[in-house]
Amino acid sequence: MALPNIFKKQVTDQLITRINNLTPDSKPLWGKMAVGQMLAHCNVAYELNFENIHPKPNPVKKFFIKLFAKNIVVSEKPYKKNSPTASEFLVKDDKDFEQEKERLVNYLNKCLELGEEHFDNLDSHAFGKLTKTEWNNLYYKHLDHHLQQFGV
Repeated sequence: MALPNIFKKQVTDQLITRINNLTPDSKPLWGKMAVGQMLAHCNVAYELNFENIHPKPNPVKKFFIKLFAKNIVVSEKPYKKNSPTASEFLVKDDKDFEQEKERLVNYLNKCLELGEEHFDNLDSHAFGKLTKTEWNNLYYKHLDHHLQQFGV
């Protein structure tokens, strides 16, 4: 079954509503991240695409990432609770809830504004070119997983 399309306004609006239902005191139903850390963690997926702040993996590492992680990340199959994550996504410091929330909403709106055709066959940080469906799955599945983690 196809995941909701993050490039559609109704879906983006629903995600933003869920994000806005978070508070600085929201607690996870599983895992160890505080809510500000979770928002910062979710922002990394967008930073990898829109910001030049994370080093690209070398060709050998990229090969293994594509081989072992790509299908997990871009498929429709939900993530398992407490799944391991790539080092770039680890957030250990406390993060400002409001700042991270604003950044995430801005990234969602940027994806909506650019539209799904912008993402079709767009090169990703570590997986090579992805289809618009793979980009949708990458973004939607990850964000939905963590919003569920915090009960919204």
